[in-house]
Amino acid sequence: MPEKLDVAILGSGNIGTDLLIKVLRSPYLNCTRFIGRNLSSPGMRKASSLGVHISDRSIDAIIDDPTCCELVFDATTAIYHQKNAPILKDLGIKTIDMTPSQVGKMCVPAINLSDCIASPNVNMITCGGQTAIPVAHAISQVQSRIVYIEIVSSISSRSAGPGTRANIDEYIENTESGLRQMTGCQNVKAILNLNPAVPSIDSQSSVFVLVDSPDMDAISRSVAAMVEQMVTYVPGYELIVPPLFENGRIAAMVKVRGLGDFLPQFAGNLDIINCAAITLAEAYAREKHNSSPLI
Repeated sequence: MPEKLDVAILGSGNIGTDLLIKVLRSPYLNCTRFIGRNLSSPGMRKASSLGVHISDRSIDAIIDDPTCCELVFDATTAIYHQKNAPILKDLGIKTIDMTPSQVGKMCVPAINLSDCIASPNVNMITCGGQTAIPVAHAISQVQSRIVYIEIVSSISSRSAGPGTRANIDEYIENTESGLRQMTGCQNVKAILNLNPAVPSIDSQSSVFVLVDSPDMDAISRSVAAMVEQMVTYVPGYELIVPPLFENGRIAAMVKVRGLGDFLPQFAGNLDIINCAAITLAEAYAREKHNSSPLI
């Protein structure tokens, strides 16, 4: 068995609790602390039932015992991470930021995993970013002179918890920032729709790219290769509308079904960002112990 990396999860909401279950399944990670602010919350009760050490002291739990972990998943909110980031940096603890705080280096594992491993603070952008940016990036790799990119993500209202709802503006800003950085196109827009339909809809993202005279064969091959890469760490990632060109724009759509670890399978939007974070953490653990990269 490989030597495991000690990690802590800060934030006991849906994302943090789903992360916990993924960490417990990982052959490379060991959760030493699950930290929130309310011992009676569903996440805290779940962690306790799994035999994980819990604390309701938030960031103070790590300040008081900085040797408890080498890496922290911060699954709080953007405003809290802006406060937590300098503390964790001073403690020398690597951080994977699950919030749209725009503090650390942006990461989509299928695009820039190797560039992010050495960074002390890595930002996982947003769930819509993890879903749609890979497709936009794949198009940008083979298509020059992109005029405009728009991504529209539709998720179930039930998958949008208090943290997500409190960070809608930050979600849009961070998604657009990641889209610019990973495509080179500066004229972009991100839209998020919360759908209250019952039964709950699956997470879907549409990508629209305004271009002139696209090479659709090259674009289709590039997007297909990216989808293949995504499926290696997000099994429920599916291209449901392959790239097509109409009215002067390229359009494509992807759907994500979650693993159903803690969140329902329709909450693929939250599952994908957690899968991305676990992939990064495992890659860091493998590099630390001189093993081969994951993807």
